[in-house]
Amino acid sequence: MIDKLVVVAIGGNSLIPDPRDPDIDSQWEAVRETCRHIADMIADGWQVVVTHGNGPQVGYIMNRSEIAKREAGIHEVPLDLVVADTQGSIGYMLQQALDNSLRRVGMNHTVATLITQMRVDPNDPAFAQPDKPVGGFLTAAEARAAEKDGWQVMEDAGRGWRRVVASPKPLVVNEINAIQALVLAGYIVVVCGGGGVPVVRNEFGSLRGVAAVIDKDRASSTLAQTLRADLLLISTGVERVCLDFNQPSERPLDTITLEDARRYLSQGHFARGSMYPKIEAAIDFVHSGGPRAIITNPSNITRALHRETGTQIVPGG
Repeated sequence: MIDKLVVVAIGGNSLIPDPRDPDIDSQWEAVRETCRHIADMIADGWQVVVTHGNGPQVGYIMNRSEIAKREAGIHEVPLDLVVADTQGSIGYMLQQALDNSLRRVGMNHTVATLITQMRVDPNDPAFAQPDKPVGGFLTAAEARAAEKDGWQVMEDAGRGWRRVVASPKPLVVNEINAIQALVLAGYIVVVCGGGGVPVVRNEFGSLRGVAAVIDKDRASSTLAQTLRADLLLISTGVERVCLDFNQPSERPLDTITLEDARRYLSQGHFARGSMYPKIEAAIDFVHSGGPRAIITNPSNITRALHRETGTQIVPGG
């Protein structure tokens, strides 16, 4: 039996402390810091399933791929393979750092990364309206140049311009039986990286990848609902969700009900490329019967678990 099961969704942006200088050493340090807090959760009795984002990392790989094609005639990497690449690389970093952090607190758990496919609807309207930001931030001039190269770009929550790709709704975690078996066996698993590799079934029932990126918060909510988790914890770049973010009237949110969250979402308080999918994922989880969802940053995970900070979304209205 699993006493307390939590799905911890780590934002891809939170693993890059300085987007202007995304070197590997700083990413490693961010991963290690996050894993120290996750290890504390495990030491406190939580059974943890880890998911993670990959938006910036996908963008960097796509940039390198396009440069290699332009400068050396090397083929581009299809987007589904880019997502799989980041599942392997970020999963490797997380499982190594988490193994080391667990040993420091006197625990010996096996941590395993599972390449995960997420089934989507081939007719999802998202394919006709790309809106998922990937890669680093661009200036307006860089965005105009990128559009001439065939990119689709959009302004991202007042922080700059970014490339966007299709982001269909996740429907089924293809490897859910394997994930459930590993969790029940006591393994700490890293799954649904980058929301999972988006795949569809053709008319013959065969799987194939599609050019898209699934939102990791939506995928994490789908996973948490399927596993009947006790908590969905979304780790991001801010300690608490705020109304009127970056405005003089900015107000942080502590504990809010499901009805509150829906009202704030409908009132347009949260940017589509930023906090919107996190609130949406929390709403879906709590609406489906989840006891609680938390949104906070890595350094405040432990305090948020004890209701000392973070934004807590709970049933009611």
